[in-house]
Amino acid sequence: MYLATECKAQVTPSSKNGHRVFSYTLENHTAQAFSIMNELRQDKQLCDVTLRVKYNDLDAVDFMAHKIVLASSSPVFRAMFTNGLKECGMEVVPIEGIHPKVMQRLIEFSYTASISVGEKCVIHVMNGAVMYQIDSVVKACCDFLVQQLDPSNAIGIANFAEQIGCTELHQKAREYIYLNFSEVAKQEEFFNLTHCQLVTLISRDELNVRCESEVFHACIDWVKYDSENRRPFVNALLRAVRCHSLTPHFLQMQLQKCEILMSDTQSKDYLSQIFQDLTLHKPTKVLSCRTPRVPQLIYTAGGYYRQSLSYLEAYNPCDGTWIRLKDLQVPRSGLAGCVIGGLFYAVGGRNNAPDGNMDSNALDCYNPMNNQWSPCSSMSVPRNRIGVGVIDGMIYAVGGSHGCIHHNSVERYDPEKDEWQLVAQMLRRRIGVGVAVINRLLYAVGGFDGTCRLNSSECYYPEKDEWKPIASMNSVRSGAGVCALENCVYAMGGYDGTNQLNTVERYNVETDSWTYVAPMMHRRSALGVTTYQGKIYVLGGYDGDTFLDSVECYDPAMDCWTEVTKMTSGRSGVGVAVTMEPCRKQFNPCDKC
Repeated sequence: MYLATECKAQVTPSSKNGHRVFSYTLENHTAQAFSIMNELRQDKQLCDVTLRVKYNDLDAVDFMAHKIVLASSSPVFRAMFTNGLKECGMEVVPIEGIHPKVMQRLIEFSYTASISVGEKCVIHVMNGAVMYQIDSVVKACCDFLVQQLDPSNAIGIANFAEQIGCTELHQKAREYIYLNFSEVAKQEEFFNLTHCQLVTLISRDELNVRCESEVFHACIDWVKYDSENRRPFVNALLRAVRCHSLTPHFLQMQLQKCEILMSDTQSKDYLSQIFQDLTLHKPTKVLSCRTPRVPQLIYTAGGYYRQSLSYLEAYNPCDGTWIRLKDLQVPRSGLAGCVIGGLFYAVGGRNNAPDGNMDSNALDCYNPMNNQWSPCSSMSVPRNRIGVGVIDGMIYAVGGSHGCIHHNSVERYDPEKDEWQLVAQMLRRRIGVGVAVINRLLYAVGGFDGTCRLNSSECYYPEKDEWKPIASMNSVRSGAGVCALENCVYAMGGYDGTNQLNTVERYNVETDSWTYVAPMMHRRSALGVTTYQGKIYVLGGYDGDTFLDSVECYDPAMDCWTEVTKMTSGRSGVGVAVTMEPCRKQFNPCDKC
């Protein structure tokens, strides 16, 4: 027995119909009562049911309990003991499909609201909790398994969750697999997938890979694991890989050297056709791009306001926040930004400083995972007001200036070799040139040749290593923002020799023609530009009087511009590109602007 004076209680005086009354609540009565009921169970007193749990054909373990307690924690037991089923009148109820140790823990939980489960038996306990619909235990086991997710067990946990119908755990495990595909694809569980499971997995847009070649190699390795039985599935797998995202060089090497493809004519023909499409620069109707569920941010590096800046900041269009990150080692404006394999590259530019000006031939690489910059091999010449584009995982540095020299030269950087190589020169010298890439073709738009602002544009063919002229823009533009979106090149703003512009025109690669679209809200030259989720973002620039801090967004479906945010300060000549959110552990959250 226990005394009320030992327990927390509330006495609340009140009046009712003219009579004084009070309400009395003993707060921990329920806990005390269940504690006593558990003691009675352990002493086998007042128990009205025995659960006989079989663990093989001959042996069973008996557990004495109280029906009312079991029914209060499990809808299955409640239905068993109250809905007129045969178990209602039975003193001994046979139980199958659950291990005695699991049943013991679930019974103890019914009395104590407490359970302790280790990683070796959590799946068995969770299975039993699902069977008897003890949702709180299911949720606790689910949360524990989510914390235990690892490349070596994620597929097994996902399969288990699907089998028992645990939607939350199944979703979390699948998300983990998508996010960590490269590591998961090296584990034993991956090689034990059926071909249907593998096709389903690699078809997911959310797969997080730096390059589609990772998915290709994972499929080939899966086939090699049991090549005798898995060779017939090669073609089906390759059609689930985004092969149009592979480089022609990579495809050529696989066609020549991959032994799995040697005897598979159908697969070789399929890859050969894709190789041909890519090298002929055909517009391809490909599966949608991989969109891993890793937040993508708009990065902006350097810029100019009274002097060159070293800022690196990132803007999240989803919540409107800016994050200040690791500064450039040397201030730069007139630089360009691009991304390869999730890494942000800052290319060229100029350090305009009070004690002197210095054009830059530098290439620096920023890693969002550790919030650090690393120097790469330098370009052959300094290039201020440069344009850059990426083809086949290589950076093309286009034009720019070194002092009074205006370049028509172009060089290409291979990140794997950390080497630059000169390629064919442009037809015109161009600084303040805009660059975009569509169907593996590099477009150089507008600029200044040292004498004139240009409306001319040209296109580079990497297979032929040559430039060809294309239709000229309707307006002369130097320092315009240029980008590619939906098989079109957009040129925004710039300077025509008299005024900063807010006009925008779009080049259709199929018709070789430029047409005007909706103008920006602000006049801008030396603006930053990038695309994000099917829209164009322009950042900063100079309007003839002011260094702008405004950011505008263009929706091609609506043909309209909207001002979406402001930069932390006005500036022009920034390098801009989109890549993954930086690892939050690598910088101080107080650095949010």
